[in-house]
Amino acid sequence: MGQEIIRVQDVVYHYEGSEAEAVAGVSLQVERGEFVAVLGRNGSGKSTLAKLLNALILPASGEIYIDGLAAHVEENAYEVRKRCGMVFQNPDNQIIATIVEEDCAFGLENLGVEPREIRRRVDEALKAVGMLDFAQSAPHMLSGGQKQRVAIAGVLAMRPKIIVFDESTAMLDPSGRKEVFQTARRLNREEGITIVWITHFMQEAAQADRLLVMHDGKIALEGKPREVFENVETIHEMGLSVPPMAQLATELRQAGLPLPRGILTVEEMAVELCRLK
Repeated sequence: MGQEIIRVQDVVYHYEGSEAEAVAGVSLQVERGEFVAVLGRNGSGKSTLAKLLNALILPASGEIYIDGLAAHVEENAYEVRKRCGMVFQNPDNQIIATIVEEDCAFGLENLGVEPREIRRRVDEALKAVGMLDFAQSAPHMLSGGQKQRVAIAGVLAMRPKIIVFDESTAMLDPSGRKEVFQTARRLNREEGITIVWITHFMQEAAQADRLLVMHDGKIALEGKPREVFENVETIHEMGLSVPPMAQLATELRQAGLPLPRGILTVEEMAVELCRLK
């Protein structure tokens, strides 16, 4: 890390017919190879930010640079999307082919990837999301969670420098969520793909390198997950929860126990409580 791959400067966006700004003067930077989680309640602006990063919408003002390319310039949209892939919350917005493996291969074919490499990447991506056995299935016959896995596989196969996950585990069961999250972490750690992980699952956010909390179109909190989740009352005021152990640690400290800050997991809580004996 240490090299900027995403830069957002004073970006403003509002939807037609709405007086409030969906994104209100947001500025942020993401380093190459970083795993950044974005939290926020519905209407906070996090999904709008995701679309801005992928050049699906353009800001009313401000600048966005994706791997050095101006994403706020309409002519650059196609190249931006090659560098920054996106997994949507609703897979029906992303699946276009009538066969699962054909949908997964669609982007690679458009990029002119060699057929043997397409075959390898498609098989690898479908296996990573647990959908290899459904390679010949029709997407419209799949469940919502299965469709989401296919959509994720299509982006994984393209291997962009950045992948934005817009609550892409929301439709999956706990096992599926874990598998997809671990896949994203592996791509980040082993292949250096920068991840922007938008989620409402606190335990996912707690595992990120850095956490952004959005509220009313602005970044209200930013920092390491351990630092951000110490602001329990502020986060509650924004309509969000914190990881259970962070909440418990706060309540125990208020009750007089000398627990350190930054506790996020059951294991960490157990260790600290044992030290008090």
